[in-house]
Amino acid sequence: MPAPTPLAALAAAHGLSVSGARPTLVEYTRRLWGRRHFIDEFARARTAAPYTQARLGQLWQVGTPLLNAAVYFLIFGALLGSGRGVPDYIPFLCTGIFVFTFTQSAVLAGARSLTDNIGLVRALHFPRAGLPLAVTLMQLRQLLLSLGVLAVIIVVSGVPVTVRWLLAVPALALQTVFTAGCALAVARIGARTTDFAQLLPFAVRSWMYASGIFYDLSRITARVPHPVALALDANPAQVYVALMRYALIDSVTPGRLPAHVWPLALIWATVAGCAGYTFFWSSEEEYGRG
Repeated sequence: MPAPTPLAALAAAHGLSVSGARPTLVEYTRRLWGRRHFIDEFARARTAAPYTQARLGQLWQVGTPLLNAAVYFLIFGALLGSGRGVPDYIPFLCTGIFVFTFTQSAVLAGARSLTDNIGLVRALHFPRAGLPLAVTLMQLRQLLLSLGVLAVIIVVSGVPVTVRWLLAVPALALQTVFTAGCALAVARIGARTTDFAQLLPFAVRSWMYASGIFYDLSRITARVPHPVALALDANPAQVYVALMRYALIDSVTPGRLPAHVWPLALIWATVAGCAGYTFFWSSEEEYGRG
């Protein structure tokens, strides 16, 4: 009697593979690109869904960050005097809030992107990275709407439109890659640890307070120990906010920017994008189980 054929060899002979097995990183990327239309439509639907019952509809996409800016102006600008001596403080503040809110919202939504769509994850076979990337795209679209309002605020405040506004495009592109990488990383952690999504808002809020959103961080870095100044200047949120302020507000001079700000922006985008994507892919076959 011939020896039984091993199951692995039998499956290979008939072209079968393990269901749900993780593909190679290159193959995974190819499949993800093939689902780009699904990601786009999913992001579009998720963008509209929260406002379907509201009377003002999607106007809240712009109204919410404007109201946040008004509250922060009253607290930090009027009551605490953080804007004292800061030229064009209202555009300065609004730019910081709008730009940081993009990363903040994408990271918080990314942490819940798998658990909030667990039915979809278990029912359909698709690269799971599409979900955190979709929420990043959703928040990017909201930011682009907010930037239209921000442009009006800047012009009404008397800030001239200059050729430096073109620098907002590469700055936003780098921030988007960084944000997507962060959303992918926290999505994997959030899928494994359900309490993570509850703790993350406190960490992100602390990050916001350390990023010079409400005040001119260069005033602090000028009088703190050098290692502390380096850490504050290398903070990625501060890097991307500073670049957008420099691009849009002419009173933000190069001397108020962190040293080597463009290389820092590129390094953070490359490291976060590649590391976050690889980190997420390495657990692809585990999502939706349990």
